[in-house]
Amino acid sequence: MDAALLFDPDEWRAAYILNKQKPPQMPPTLNQVVRLVARLGGFLARKGDGEPGVKTVWLGMQRVIDFAAGVRYSRGQREFETCV
Repeated sequence: MDAALLFDPDEWRAAYILNKQKPPQMPPTLNQVVRLVARLGGFLARKGDGEPGVKTVWLGMQRVIDFAAGVRYSRGQREFETCV
């Protein structure tokens, strides 16, 4: 499944950036983004760890949402910059 079904572009790009990875041009899969978000919440993603839990995804989503909101705010501020 495509990550764009549940994440807006700013959010899935934020997940990549916060994990110090280059965001892809096309939307990644939903599983890839959920695992990136979970890693921000403390998920270690080791071979035998299984799938991330609700708490780690929730903690990671808090970081992603805050970062994406900052990006949107910064993008909006550029419209008001003037050279006086």
